[in-house]
Amino acid sequence: MNEKISENEEKMADPDFWNDQQNAQKVITANNQLKTKYDNFKLLSGTVEDIEILYELFQSDNSDQELIKELDSKISAVQTKMRSYQLELLFNGKYDKNNAILEIHPGAGGTESQDWGAMLLRMYDRWAQQHNFEVEMLDYQSGDEAGVKSVSLGIKGEDAYGYLRSEKGVHRLVRISPFDAAGRRHTSFASVNVMPELADNVEVELRPEDIKMEVFRASGAGGQHINKTSSAVRLIHQPTGIVVSSQAQRSQFQNRATAENMLRSRLYELKLEEQEKKKAQIQGNQLEIGWGSQIRSYVFHPYSLVKDHRTDYETGNIQAVMDGELDGFINAYLQFKLKKENPQ
Repeated sequence: MNEKISENEEKMADPDFWNDQQNAQKVITANNQLKTKYDNFKLLSGTVEDIEILYELFQSDNSDQELIKELDSKISAVQTKMRSYQLELLFNGKYDKNNAILEIHPGAGGTESQDWGAMLLRMYDRWAQQHNFEVEMLDYQSGDEAGVKSVSLGIKGEDAYGYLRSEKGVHRLVRISPFDAAGRRHTSFASVNVMPELADNVEVELRPEDIKMEVFRASGAGGQHINKTSSAVRLIHQPTGIVVSSQAQRSQFQNRATAENMLRSRLYELKLEEQEKKKAQIQGNQLEIGWGSQIRSYVFHPYSLVKDHRTDYETGNIQAVMDGELDGFINAYLQFKLKKENPQ
């Protein structure tokens, strides 16, 4: 990392560096990311050295309660930082550094599944806040009685897609329904889709004749303009049947631009899925669990458990998960992917 940082700084010192502004900005961004990773590594190394010194003191006097507390505290802190650092090292996908677009679509079941969609929305919002990501509500369709019919979020920040790509799939809830007067147990499903927000230089063809546009009045939380004008935009890609909506912006023009970006991401994702299917057929591989398949169960009753069915990672602290503590699942998935891609 140190050598690469030096190389980049030599490029930046070249008098012709800014002749190509787009490339110059890429070099600066990459160098800043490298510096952050390098600084974090040095910080972790220094903390581990401090712990080693404290441990030597502990071995000579294991009755010092203050020393024991300090050692416990430092070990706990460095474990948390190490897990975060390891996660960053696993972000090796082409678009892992990009912003993410996350969609939640409740399954059949009316109010029950729509409430589950709202619970997932809160969970991802809490997770994003914990990682200092910016969350933008791109589209929000309220449920008939409670919850949401569908929601699209823009989650902005470095590595947002790298973190969230593990969340794509069907999420299953088992609980005693608050909407059932008889207090019976219900099972609900919601699908989560995650796509990278694509840069303008990623070529995805959008032919005007393939796109049908509809306008409507925005609904749900969104500001003073809500329900006053037909500024919300829905785009239907007729060859694939893909539908995207945006109501986050004040003008129809801005919402169309946002919806087009979402559509480009969806079409690019579809193209990648088709390539993966062909590759799997040629190699005879079993396809990884994907869109439309159950990836995780959240059981509130008769016991508390959240379990990922791809990695077998699980926790009994379901409330912590619903409050946004997802990094254990994300880390397990990225390790699972790494082993799958590099079986040796």
